[in-house]
Amino acid sequence: MMGIKARTFAPLPAAPLEELVPLDHVYRHLERTLDLGFVRDLVRDASAESGRPSIDPVVFFKLPLILFFEGLRSERQLMQLIADRLSLRWYLGYDLPETLPDHSSLTRIRERYGLAVFRCFFETIVDQCIAARLVWGQELYIDATKVTANAALASLQPRFAAEAHLAGLFAAAEDDGDGGNGGGGAAGEGGNGPVRLPVAVTNKAQVELAERAATRHDWIGRAGRPNRTKRSGTYRRTADFRVSTTDPDATPT
Repeated sequence: MMGIKARTFAPLPAAPLEELVPLDHVYRHLERTLDLGFVRDLVRDASAESGRPSIDPVVFFKLPLILFFEGLRSERQLMQLIADRLSLRWYLGYDLPETLPDHSSLTRIRERYGLAVFRCFFETIVDQCIAARLVWGQELYIDATKVTANAALASLQPRFAAEAHLAGLFAAAEDDGDGGNGGGGAAGEGGNGPVRLPVAVTNKAQVELAERAATRHDWIGRAGRPNRTKRSGTYRRTADFRVSTTDPDATPT
C-alpha cells in the first residue's frame, strides 16, 4: 500500500531551545571554548550613548564564524540558513520567535567598525592561540586553493581610474570631519604592543630578521594589498591593472 504523507502541522511544543540542541553539538563546544566578550570593548567607541540598540557585537563577530564553518560565501544565504537551524539560533542567542538581523545590517556595521577593529580582533585571537599553546612560532605553513569562479568580467575597470575615484571619495569624507575609520581607530591605540612569540632568538638573529623584513613588502601596513608595480619578467597580472567594481578583493588572472 502506498503511503501518502499528509501535510498537517500542530503548534510547536513548549520546549525551550536549550533542550532542542544536543549537548555534544559542535556549536556548544565552540561557545564553551571561545569567549568573544572582549569585542564589546573593541567597538565601544563606535556606538552612540543613546538611540536604538544595535546588534550585539558578539553576535556580529559570531556570524563570520558560522559563515566559515558552514562553507558559505553569501551573508544573505547565511541569514537564511540561520533562520531554520536550531543550533545556529542557539549559538547566536536568538529564540525561535525572535527576529534575526537583516543581512544588509552586516555591511553597514562592518563599515562603521573600520579596519582597525578587525585587526585588533585578529590580534587578540592570535594572542589567545599563543596562550593556549596552539602557536609554535618556529615554522609557518601556507596553503592555497585555486577555485573556478563565475567572474563578472564586465565589471572590470582600469585600476588607476577606480583607485582615483575611491581616493576622491575618502578625501571628501575626511573634509567632512570623518576619517573613514568608523570610530574604530581608537580601538587599536593604547594597547601594550604586539605579543612576542615564545621562541628563543638571539640578538644577532633578531637584527638579521629586522634587516630582511625592512626590504620586504609591508603587508600589514598596506592592509594586505600587494605591490602592483612589481613584475616577474614580462608577465603582468590582470589584477595589477584591472579591478572589479563589484568585488574589489577579487584577483582575476
